[in-house]
Amino acid sequence: MIGTVKNKIRLGTIFLFFLVMSSGGVGIFYLVKLRQQTNNILTANYESLQYAHRMQIAFDSLQLGNPGYADSIEFYLQKQETNITEDGEKEATALLRNAFVQLQNGDNSDAGLFRQQLQKILSLNMQAIQQKSENSEAASEKAVTIIITSVAIILLIGFTFSVNFPSVLTDPITKLTEAINEISQKNYHHRIYIQSKDEFGQLANSFNEMAERLEYFESSNVAKLIFEKSRAEAVINSLKDASIGIDKNDTILFANEQALQLLGVAAKEVVGVKSAILASRNDLFRFLLEEKTNNPFKVIIENRENYFLKETIEIEQESTSAKLIVLKNITSFKELDVAKTNFIATISHELKTPLAASDFSLKLLNDERIGKLTPEQKELINNLSADNQRMVRILSELLNLAQIETGRIQLKKQPVTITKVVEESVTAVAAAAKEKTVQIEKSIPTTLPEMEGDPDKIVWILNNLLTNAIKFSPPDDTILLQVVQTPAAIEFSVKDHGPGIEASLQARIFERFYQVPGQSSKKGSGIGLAICKEMVEAMGGTIWVKSNMGEGSTFGFTLPFKSN
Repeated sequence: MIGTVKNKIRLGTIFLFFLVMSSGGVGIFYLVKLRQQTNNILTANYESLQYAHRMQIAFDSLQLGNPGYADSIEFYLQKQETNITEDGEKEATALLRNAFVQLQNGDNSDAGLFRQQLQKILSLNMQAIQQKSENSEAASEKAVTIIITSVAIILLIGFTFSVNFPSVLTDPITKLTEAINEISQKNYHHRIYIQSKDEFGQLANSFNEMAERLEYFESSNVAKLIFEKSRAEAVINSLKDASIGIDKNDTILFANEQALQLLGVAAKEVVGVKSAILASRNDLFRFLLEEKTNNPFKVIIENRENYFLKETIEIEQESTSAKLIVLKNITSFKELDVAKTNFIATISHELKTPLAASDFSLKLLNDERIGKLTPEQKELINNLSADNQRMVRILSELLNLAQIETGRIQLKKQPVTITKVVEESVTAVAAAAKEKTVQIEKSIPTTLPEMEGDPDKIVWILNNLLTNAIKFSPPDDTILLQVVQTPAAIEFSVKDHGPGIEASLQARIFERFYQVPGQSSKKGSGIGLAICKEMVEAMGGTIWVKSNMGEGSTFGFTLPFKSN
């Protein structure tokens, strides 16, 4: 119980109280002692002097013939006989009694003896008073000295105690504070050494146990982290795609071997480096950070063209964000795509010549100047001619697609008269519209300015949109071809009243070879709208569609006054 901090504080307080009481006790003791000495002087000697003076006065009156003062002498003599305190005072008082008796008997011969003994009593008490006064003064000086010395000692002890006692509390607290700071800095080897058995000692033991367990967990976690790090590095380096990890502070966490070879740097130059610093030293990495699109890009490696596709993966975890840049090598796919495009272009070009010849032969057979055909023969030739035209159209689309894929789309920029390209487009599809009894209504302002672009491409796009509208419109319907001028562009749109397109499918309608499900009887090649999109974007415009099921569709595109 004594070893507790509470008891230590209580004992310290009691000790200080004892010091204060000791200081007061010494002072009170000597004050009482001086008071007793003063009382002794007053009681013993001062009364004897008073009695002697009274008897002296009464004796003088008695000598003058006043016998009444004898009783006064007797009264004070009796008091003196009971207040004998000094050496020799008893004998002098006895002689004084004998002389007074002789005086009462009428013998005046002892009058001188009476006076002599009174003076002796006075002298003895005066000397006693002087001696006691000197003793009292010496005692008071000694008391003052003792009191000052004791107070000084007590103050020194109290000051020493007040300086050292707080360390009983502050030293363990300071050690605990230092230990907590060490633990906060992950110095789990730190220990507290407090030998006391009080609460601080128990706290120190608990702290040391905690630090020991933290050290154990740290060592075990470090081993696990090293193992996991090695495994993660093995997994990352085994990836075939170049991968670069960047944390929320834009610090590069890792880069696998493929990425290091591609960037042409060593791992120590990348890992732990700020991405901005590496971007300032490496052009390819700066391109990867600045490039926002996911278009393929070309990198020359060992004098050979390699194509890559960048993919940025955002990683959200506990309100923090990191990202992973993955570079997929699509060189082999690119080579296959180029081979495919060249193959399509070659086959399309080679097939176009015999198809043109067969189309010419069909026209000759259909000419009555060569000979009349039976209705069955004429129907067969018309069907063959329609199939031939369809094949020619598909081959033309394939050639346009091949041209776009190779990146060699040619734009012949020149002033474009909008009404002229619209009329050419309507004329080109007039036969198909007449065959299906579909009317084409035009809404074109007469004040449209000229715009810069490729008129052939615009006519081709309008032809494709009008052909699709005719294909999906019901018989005896009306198609609206509208041109609207905006502050910075010209907007073309073709509206039909066909079956419409579901909202979920509209985003894919401009993909290559995509066809709307459920319209098998009206399927085409599936690349016309994709080619329209490529051509519109090549001229710096945008293409769009608006459609509601059962209400028809509106396809349109917007071109700036000046193409890029």
